[in-house]
Amino acid sequence: MATHGKNIDQVTDKTAIKEMNVKLLHTLPADLDRQHLPQHVAVIMDGNGRWAKKQGLPRIVGHRQGVDVLKDLLRCCKDWGIESLTAYAFSTENWGRPSEEVDFLMVLFERVLRKELHEMCMEGVRITFMGDLEALPQSLQAEIQHSMAETANNKAVRFNIAINYGSRREIIKVCRHVAEKVRAGELNPEDIDESIFEQHLYTSGIHDPDLLIRTSGEMRLSNFLLWQIAYTEIYFTDILWPEFDRTEFHHALVAYQQRDRRFGKVK
Repeated sequence: MATHGKNIDQVTDKTAIKEMNVKLLHTLPADLDRQHLPQHVAVIMDGNGRWAKKQGLPRIVGHRQGVDVLKDLLRCCKDWGIESLTAYAFSTENWGRPSEEVDFLMVLFERVLRKELHEMCMEGVRITFMGDLEALPQSLQAEIQHSMAETANNKAVRFNIAINYGSRREIIKVCRHVAEKVRAGELNPEDIDESIFEQHLYTSGIHDPDLLIRTSGEMRLSNFLLWQIAYTEIYFTDILWPEFDRTEFHHALVAYQQRDRRFGKVK
């Protein structure tokens, strides 16, 4: 009986330790100020292919690993109280990659949406997409529309996915919409201002990113959210995206909270 009781105690101890570790994982680190967290984080997920090459693996393995990192980062945003995460998943320029890789990515997007939708609904994730979606495969378009409809009322965290997205194309699209309104007599040219312009962006109704993170040591914006990041803090890291875990995200948030955000003014 004593041995049996000891085994129960050991199981109980292991369960308690596991629960404590899970709680710590979900708790905001002590050196972060909840009142000064970014409301909206955008990420350029660079380095999947290079990470796979370093491991002696095909590039597609890097993309699979990158999806897992993105899922954990989204949960981290929810756990730590960050309202929105926008991920640059596929740019208008990415069609120039080898056709085998592009085809794999389209299938990967579709499979991930189908596989993860139920869990995202359970966790209160609202999914939105931005970009020229009509150019995507029909089956992927159907999954996209389904995922947005199923999660439309969720409020825990907003997940914006930029796919077939290019900021210059987005700005041209907005200019055409505004020009059409002027031609139709619905808008006077002198009434055009930033708020009118922003109503036609893919991100209409979403707070501009406070923090943009780009991994893998590249230091450029790559046609991503050029209008929206006018006053965004930018964080570059040499870490490849498949290695960008919660610890690295923590480092980025610490760096963000050390910035003096004046928005062109003098304190």
